[in-house]
Amino acid sequence: MTRQPDKRALRHAAKWFYVAAATLIIGAIAATVVYLGPFPPRVVKMSTGTPGGAYDEVSQRYRAILARSHVDLQLVPSAGAVENLNRLGDPRSDVSVGLVQNGLTSDAESPNLVSLGTISYEPLWLFYRGAAPGLHLEGLRGRRVSIGPEGSGSRAIALELLSLNGIGPGEANLLPLPLTESGEQLLAGKIDATFLVTSWDAPIVRRLLADSRVELSNFSRANAYVMLDPSLNRLTLPAGVGNLAADRPPTDVTLLAPKSSLVVRDDLHPAIQYLLLDAATEVHSGAGVFHKSGQFPAAEQFDIPLSPEARQFYKSGRPFLQRYLPFWLAVLVGRLLVLSIPVIGVAYPLLRLVPAVYNWSMRRRIFRLYGELRLIELELAAKAEKSPEDLLGRLNHLEERASHLRLPTGYADLHYTLRQHIDHVKAHLRLSAD
Repeated sequence: MTRQPDKRALRHAAKWFYVAAATLIIGAIAATVVYLGPFPPRVVKMSTGTPGGAYDEVSQRYRAILARSHVDLQLVPSAGAVENLNRLGDPRSDVSVGLVQNGLTSDAESPNLVSLGTISYEPLWLFYRGAAPGLHLEGLRGRRVSIGPEGSGSRAIALELLSLNGIGPGEANLLPLPLTESGEQLLAGKIDATFLVTSWDAPIVRRLLADSRVELSNFSRANAYVMLDPSLNRLTLPAGVGNLAADRPPTDVTLLAPKSSLVVRDDLHPAIQYLLLDAATEVHSGAGVFHKSGQFPAAEQFDIPLSPEARQFYKSGRPFLQRYLPFWLAVLVGRLLVLSIPVIGVAYPLLRLVPAVYNWSMRRRIFRLYGELRLIELELAAKAEKSPEDLLGRLNHLEERASHLRLPTGYADLHYTLRQHIDHVKAHLRLSAD
């Protein structure tokens, strides 16, 4: 009979201990899940460029690389870098990735965008027929000039250069022709000049360089342009690179070139950012006409800051798990490892606490009887108005309870000592009664 309250109290205390432990562990896991956020998306949209242009070709390669990790990179054609930037900055747009020409925005204007680094030079090509544009581009006044459609990087830089040389929009017939069409119309003699911002690899650039009916303008004041607009770079196109047999171009040509950056929204999942950085390395790390092997992608910050993931990638490469495991398995294992931290962090101290709680509960069962024994001893010492028979009955009852205590062997010494103390008080009571 006397053992049941102790057992019930112990079970009750253990129950609340387990409830509290489970609550702490679940709370820690929930907080970690919220911190980690959702799994990476399986579908990501990227704003590209005009069909057949450099941005379009690069985006196609990115899509193929991400497909190997079972991520669907959906390509959304655009007029070019300006439209890509506008889509990325539009909260109503579902575009998360885009190629953007440097010099078009700033951190203040695009606070929700981050860069994954520069990926290439984007040379500005000014091809013309007839008289040369001249040192100050004055030869373009009154002529039919394609500067690219609204939203293109070609249009943005062409208008800037024309403005720097004092040529307003009304002083030339500026046409919004897309990349390939402008080149075709120049070859057909329907326009007089075209500004193109695209890579050396663009088919229309290679055709124009090799064709004797058009010429490539030389930006002899490139240093001045670079000083006025730090987003521009000076490049040299070697003589004959377009067609060695025909010596096209016949002399070295100085070009202007902004760099392009791979830009994403700052809420794009970090794992997808690492995939894109891997793709950028695979696509852009080789040597080119204007850059050496390994020069791109580069941890260069121009208009907007590098993302934390990009900084980490350029510092130490891909995350450890992604180096050795397939993408989705690496993501899953990584999350499980992170989730294990709060579980271990909460469970370990609790497990360390269990022996102490258990020891306290065992000793408490003994010390509770010691408390009753001490009370009887005090009454005996004070010669209270209690008959010896009454005190002896209480001692016998206490002894019976002590003898029925079920304790682990490790607490046997305390158990035997309690029973000895009860016998000692009983002996003292008999002496007092005599």
